[in-house]
Amino acid sequence: MPQITYVEHDGKQHTLDISSGLSVMEGAVKNGVPGIDADCGGACACATCHVYVDAGWLGVLPPKSPIEKQMLECASNTASNSRLSCQIKVTVALDGLRVSLPESQ
Repeated sequence: MPQITYVEHDGKQHTLDISSGLSVMEGAVKNGVPGIDADCGGACACATCHVYVDAGWLGVLPPKSPIEKQMLECASNTASNSRLSCQIKVTVALDGLRVSLPESQ
């Protein structure tokens, strides 16, 4: 099972085994990681699962879809490495992925 590390704004880390096929957001919600609200349940209809992807992983992820780009415009404090965690499907290739959570959603 791929391991994903979620880093809270205060630096607290949660390294979790997440089943392939789930989204990074689903993995966080199922494991009680604070800081990912996921108000829309993963439908890419809000921006409450916003994360910052560690730079080394940006080239591994598929590009942002137009709807993800649009939803990120609604998020606070976005950066070039901002993604919606509901749009990142966990695969074996993402074993070791690190995402940081914004101070607020």
